[in-house]
Amino acid sequence: MDREEYLSRAKDHLFMTGINDNGMKLCAANMVYGIAKIHFLQEKLGLNPDATFISTPDVTITRNLERWKNGFGYGGKIEWGNGTLELMILDLLPNACGMLVGGLEELPEIETLIDKVTTISVKSSNIKVNGIEVVWDFAKGNHFIDVFKVRNIIGIEDFPPYMFIVHGAGDELRDDNQKGYGLYYYRSKRLENIAEKMDTPFGIIRFLTGKKASDYCEQYKFVDDFSKKRRIEFAKRLFGDFKVISNETHQGLADINTMLLGCHNIKDNKILPIALRGDLPAYLVYGKPSFTKEQIENLGFEKRAKKLGLMKRLKNANVVPHGGGYHFPDLLNVLKVIENKGQRYFLMDLANDRGKKVIKDVREMPYDYRGRMVVLRTLELGLAEVTAKLIPLYVLKI
Repeated sequence: MDREEYLSRAKDHLFMTGINDNGMKLCAANMVYGIAKIHFLQEKLGLNPDATFISTPDVTITRNLERWKNGFGYGGKIEWGNGTLELMILDLLPNACGMLVGGLEELPEIETLIDKVTTISVKSSNIKVNGIEVVWDFAKGNHFIDVFKVRNIIGIEDFPPYMFIVHGAGDELRDDNQKGYGLYYYRSKRLENIAEKMDTPFGIIRFLTGKKASDYCEQYKFVDDFSKKRRIEFAKRLFGDFKVISNETHQGLADINTMLLGCHNIKDNKILPIALRGDLPAYLVYGKPSFTKEQIENLGFEKRAKKLGLMKRLKNANVVPHGGGYHFPDLLNVLKVIENKGQRYFLMDLANDRGKKVIKDVREMPYDYRGRMVVLRTLELGLAEVTAKLIPLYVLKI
């Protein structure tokens, strides 16, 4: 197969359910390269080249430049095996980011919260989780802590009157640490040293096989447990007693062959949060099994999925969005991808219909977060049922 055939096959393995805006189009344009790399690797390992991306309605770019350079976006899940195959794709960079939703009987004073944050941020080195010192980092990136008033929608839950969301991961364990190697190969020398590498027509792919792949999966589970406990530990110091409503990961491994890239995996009928922007309500939802045969037909996936033997994967997608995702106010459409000396450049049509823009570093692009249309799209597709609406009161970005 030549390059274009690899890319065409990879495109057939993308199942996009987003709102068809510039964020989704950029994701699709980049994701074909990542999926093509995995297909190339699978073939070289004697496996069926079946790596698949199934998106959620918030599908968009990733602002992690290494992950973007590797050919991946955000808002969906990638599968490259049956869940037991000893093959780990390191290029995807799992980090166990997630959201803790906690219930409160009383609304804390903003001055009290600021005082507690100030104390914690100075003394956070004294806080340990699973023997690891933790560092306050909720002023960085897209991590945040929000406080809400609760509006019950369907009345099946006895929710407290107030809630908060702590959105964060465990940055402490992306590098080499006392418990072993870090999750990010470009920040962990130990992991980089044991990673297998293969040149593909679309760049180097880093991976692990055999026991090394299984060991990485176990290391990830430790980080996931750490990240969940870390969110709870900080929440206790800020809010005191609270009721845990949800504490789920949306950026990590569901199993050794499944990566959640900014989405929730529905399981055990758990309540899941969808957090949009600081100035908009968040939502608590119950995920619904997806996709049904009718949903697959309506989305136009049926013929392609049957041809590729992917109907079972689609029928067991079972994912919902975790947020709104990035949108770019000045961009309209991806006109073409230009490759030059191993780099990808995206030629974009502009929203004002004047001129074109060439982009490479997506982290430096002006962006905003999508709003309620992601939730509406989720409901339209029958992926979830809203159980509560959370009205924003405070946003802590300190």
